[in-house]
Amino acid sequence: MAFEGLTEKLQNTFKKLRGKGKLSEKDVKEGMREVKLALLEADVNFLVVKDFIKKVTDRAVGSEVMDSLTPGQQLIKIVREQLIELMGTVPSKIVFSPSGVTIIMLVGLQGAGKTTAAAKIAKYLEKHHGKHPLLVACDVYRPAAIKQLHVVGEKAGIPVFSMGDKAKPSDIAKAGVSEAKKTGRDVVILDTAGRLHVDDALMLELEEMKAQAKPDQVLLVVDAMTGQDAVNVAESFNRRIGIDGVILTKLDGDTRGGAAISVKAVTGKPIKFAGTGEKVEDIELFYPDRMASRILGMGDVLTLIEKAQESFDQKKAAELTRKIKSQQFTLEDFLEQLNQVRNMGPIDKIMDMIPGMKTGKMGPVEVDDRELARVEAIISSMTPEERRDPSILNGSRRRRIAAGSGTTIQQVNRLLKQYEQTRKLMKQLAEMGKGPRKGKPGFPFI
Repeated sequence: MAFEGLTEKLQNTFKKLRGKGKLSEKDVKEGMREVKLALLEADVNFLVVKDFIKKVTDRAVGSEVMDSLTPGQQLIKIVREQLIELMGTVPSKIVFSPSGVTIIMLVGLQGAGKTTAAAKIAKYLEKHHGKHPLLVACDVYRPAAIKQLHVVGEKAGIPVFSMGDKAKPSDIAKAGVSEAKKTGRDVVILDTAGRLHVDDALMLELEEMKAQAKPDQVLLVVDAMTGQDAVNVAESFNRRIGIDGVILTKLDGDTRGGAAISVKAVTGKPIKFAGTGEKVEDIELFYPDRMASRILGMGDVLTLIEKAQESFDQKKAAELTRKIKSQQFTLEDFLEQLNQVRNMGPIDKIMDMIPGMKTGKMGPVEVDDRELARVEAIISSMTPEERRDPSILNGSRRRRIAAGSGTTIQQVNRLLKQYEQTRKLMKQLAEMGKGPRKGKPGFPFI
């Protein structure tokens, strides 16, 4: 996750404070000094950090923390509340035009991921709001930009309107809106050109397009991996074009995450979406409270539940929970779970959402197509008895299974180890009462 380094530093700081029965003003200030350094290292804007630390310290040295029975926990609560306030308090959703077509104009620098973001947002609006989007190719400069939009549009199952690379972008935008009205599409997403850096030519073109297409919302796409530069870019675009919100891409990458914390405070504009991967489904509405919990290492159970509800069959979930609790979780169940978990995204992201979990807790489980093909081949080479009771798999049986599945004994052993780790983990979590409960939706893999 983007905030891994920051999360670890904050957790270490709070661990020291939680170990104290009472907190003195000196303890709080020393802790806040460490929090300040952690935020600056995460590339959070200096002025934002300064204001944040002051607000937390002012609250922390009052009776709210000092007189508390659990001062360390109370301090974490204050830090979380201030982080939420910093990032926008509540999620900022897309506002649809009450009548006619909603026009969304995407702007940003080259390489920020505008074209992919356009397809992702279109897919999100279709899936979650029942909309019928149209993607419009207004980038006539970047080689293959129009082709790329057609490719990602096809992957997302969203139609694309283009007029080649000779027409004016503002004319393409107007024609795209007309096409949407003619074909019954109710959302138009304009994929505009970018530059390597902010320049007058780009801004003038975008100003003209905004004046002619009259978008309902202008959303800036920024690359979270650029850190503080992303915030500076947001300031520049907001000053010249006027933006209504920000889409952070590559938030799953090797980034320090400072842009997510800084951008709302610096520009006054909310983060609306966060890109979390390369697939067209890998985009999330940005929830400040959930992001604050992730940053502090508290997990993100609500997003996890939403992903699970989208990916899992509820009847199968209830049956699986019964099997886990009665220790009847078989290798066939394991394979089915790997297939369904794959639909939710990379396993390390899922683990990051579980409170107290860290990536790698389940061992080297890789949920990709090649690994799944191997797992399926190995399990298919077992007898029904072996699948139900892997404890009978001695050396000769394992050699037979490896030969039958075209794999090695080491790969068979690794699969069995992963299965056993998963079985134990799922049983522990089920016993903790985190499985499906009466009146609650199924939550199969825990």
